[in-house]
Amino acid sequence: MGYLSSVSSVAPARWSSFVWLSDQDYLVKSDALSITQSIIDYRFKDPARLELSLRHASATPTRLQSNERLEFLGDVILGLVVCERLFKNHPDLEEGEMTKIKSAVVSRNTCAKISKSLGLCDQLILGKGMPSPSKLPGSVSAAVFEAVIGAIYLDGGLQSARKFILKNVQFYIDEALANEHQYNFKSMLQQAIQRRLNSTPEYKVLDEKGPDHSKCFEICAVIQDKHYPSAWGGSKKTAEQEAARRALIELNLLDEGSDQSTEA
Repeated sequence: MGYLSSVSSVAPARWSSFVWLSDQDYLVKSDALSITQSIIDYRFKDPARLELSLRHASATPTRLQSNERLEFLGDVILGLVVCERLFKNHPDLEEGEMTKIKSAVVSRNTCAKISKSLGLCDQLILGKGMPSPSKLPGSVSAAVFEAVIGAIYLDGGLQSARKFILKNVQFYIDEALANEHQYNFKSMLQQAIQRRLNSTPEYKVLDEKGPDHSKCFEICAVIQDKHYPSAWGGSKKTAEQEAARRALIELNLLDEGSDQSTEA
């Protein structure tokens, strides 16, 4: 009821749940918001929040009446949830690695892909002169995903927003992790050992040489009290990577001379 009056106050506007009658008149399907809620698998306590998240600035008298503020909020919540997921589930990742993965997952390109795959672009309220949903700029497609996240957060709290986000971005987290782990032997070893033994590798410094400003370290991987072949490196990180690679080879999880895990 409220959303019908707010849409009709901004003319002309176009939504794919509308049937175009003329330049000035549109017919709203009665189940428009229900369709959108089915798409995102969340039912709003206040449907006006959902409507606002779908309203592009081209269909509003001022930007304050568009989805841009919700987009701003949703961007922050999306970043928080992805960072939290990486921090809790991947203790092996360093800060720089997490930043790289997070950037890929929350990028405009990824958000636009998700919007299009869900069909959110088809539900946007657009002003006259905007292209059809299939030809929308990536920035507009990405914005509606973030705006919906913001709307869900305001309506149902962080837990509801987290559920929606992870349902839609986990694939991209896994994809980014796979790309990052391609040459990250510590991550490859940790994942393999967690799957096989429900354990976590540890790394033990066996020796170190050189002055403080240029030390070399000898380190080995330790898995359930078993020591694997050690490796030297110019930093602990380098030595741990090589020690993890040697442990993978010892466990027949990596072909010697290869960077690719033999695990399916």
